[in-house]
Amino acid sequence: MGVSGQAPNQGKEASFFENIYLWKSRMAAKFISERNIRFLLYEVFDIESLTKYDYYKDHNRKVFDMVLKEAMRLAKDLLYPLFEEMDRNPPGLVQGEVKVHPSIRDLMKEFGEGGWISATFPYEHEGEQLPHMLAEICELIFAAANYSTHAYPGLTHGAAHLIESFGSQDLFEIYVPNMLAGKWQGTMALTEPEAGSSLADIVTTAEPTNGDYYLIKEQKTFISAGDHDGVENVIHLMLAKIPGGPPGVKGISLFVVPKKRINQTGNLEFNDVICSGIYHKLGYRGCPIVQLSMGDKKDCRGWLVGEPHRGLAYMFQMMNEARIGVGMGATAMATAAYYASLEYAKTRHQGRKLTDKDPTLPPIPIIQHADVKRILLFQRAVVEGAQSLLTQCSRYVDLMKVSNDIKDKKKYNLLLELLTPIAKSYPSEMGILSVSQGLQCLGGSGYCADYPLEQYYRDCRIHPIHEGTTGIQGIDLLGRKVILEDGQPFALFLDELRHTIERAERYPELKIYIDELNKAIKRLQAVTHHLISISQQKGIELFLADATLYLEFFSIITIAWQWLLQGVAIQKALIEGTRTGDRNFYEGKMFTLRFFYRYELPKILWLSQRLMECDGLTVEMKTDYFKD
Repeated sequence: MGVSGQAPNQGKEASFFENIYLWKSRMAAKFISERNIRFLLYEVFDIESLTKYDYYKDHNRKVFDMVLKEAMRLAKDLLYPLFEEMDRNPPGLVQGEVKVHPSIRDLMKEFGEGGWISATFPYEHEGEQLPHMLAEICELIFAAANYSTHAYPGLTHGAAHLIESFGSQDLFEIYVPNMLAGKWQGTMALTEPEAGSSLADIVTTAEPTNGDYYLIKEQKTFISAGDHDGVENVIHLMLAKIPGGPPGVKGISLFVVPKKRINQTGNLEFNDVICSGIYHKLGYRGCPIVQLSMGDKKDCRGWLVGEPHRGLAYMFQMMNEARIGVGMGATAMATAAYYASLEYAKTRHQGRKLTDKDPTLPPIPIIQHADVKRILLFQRAVVEGAQSLLTQCSRYVDLMKVSNDIKDKKKYNLLLELLTPIAKSYPSEMGILSVSQGLQCLGGSGYCADYPLEQYYRDCRIHPIHEGTTGIQGIDLLGRKVILEDGQPFALFLDELRHTIERAERYPELKIYIDELNKAIKRLQAVTHHLISISQQKGIELFLADATLYLEFFSIITIAWQWLLQGVAIQKALIEGTRTGDRNFYEGKMFTLRFFYRYELPKILWLSQRLMECDGLTVEMKTDYFKD
């Protein structure tokens, strides 16, 4: 409210900057909906059902609620207050060391001691053994509060899990406890200056020695949290090639390469890994991305993880986790931007209803204008659809872990494989559009740094790029996942959609959306079969030319499925009866479902037309034609 008790822009007493201050004080407590989180966990995906399995039997709803409460406290009290400050004061390279915000050391300690880094680790490895569904929702909360701070423990968890999965007991005992405690940072070091995403072309070498280590030589680039003073040590999970190994990706091995190694006296010493540069970024500035140089003094030591030449297969575990993590981060940013624009729309007064011709009437909150409602519904449809998909993926991870049936384990793994490029790309690409619409809602204020939308807009642009660009995800989906094992993942996916439709058929209010999803399924089958025939008849280049469009097409249908899945829970709640406040929540959800099916799902019509034509225009375009 303004200083006179009026809303911003309604009273002359409150200046623009006073309104900013008051708006920020209201926003400090709202960057995510805990109500929607509980809806997904308890009503849509029934996380409590996991406690019937031995692995999760020690947990119950009371435990889950306590974890959520603590995650919200941590996000509100420690992460969100640093959101803007870390953007304004990014890391810097000082005398060869990256200096980050001084709070990072305390935050890493908090995440370590609080069990957040080890949340999904088993008890025998000092973990909390929490369901992945709950852990990923907590990650969503942290990333919505401050994506940059969330990245440090998130990367460390992934690297520690990689050592746990494939490393020796010695490697585990040396590195993982300090990583889980938040004392040591973990990274994934894949990218090289000239290789980029083409990992077959990496040139980092690992020369065998008479000892238990290899000598690492070359450079890595774009390494998130690759060097900083917020921890005692940085542990790189690094890809390199052992001389004499197979060419291409078949010759890649995985190594633990610490910034500081442990010497014979048990102390840390320099391991010939230096930060040779730090990137100055558009957004996501609170976490450094650096270039590393290894072996300048011919004494960079790395320890082999698992077997030689199987590094890429091992690393895919962390890469796939990271891709879903990128989707979660993108969703989190878009969610926070949605609540920022929603708060603004409720309190910003401008214009009058089109039916009110009297200019002396007071201006109304802009949320009452139909086009602003459209903007907000679009944002909500994207972020809550994406949240649902990511929770679905986490559920598959949990079911893989607890199932005793080999066929079921394979089923959930194949579904997760298929959905990973979608879970990464849909929130990444649509998150940008969602934040952009939120910025539009704020008008000129959104373009100013006084409000957070401009930072969300800058921050979110990284997501379609890192951990595999959208183009790579499209090729992965169409060129690998859809046709994997004679199309088994695709068939399992269609079964999941049909199962949801069967559940939805109990509710007459959902019939129209069932019909639309059935039509979309037929289009998806027709387009997929057509493209596969193109591959067989005209070759792989034409087959994959529009793989990114296929990814978009597939993704929209996937989110439509998730909205129908939510629709089942919505209708169940409305029929059973709810409190007035909760009824507004469910009715709002239902309107958002309707919006997605009316405004977003029809986009597949053009996409399917383009994909069915498959005329090879981009293949035939000659590079010489781009000349002026």
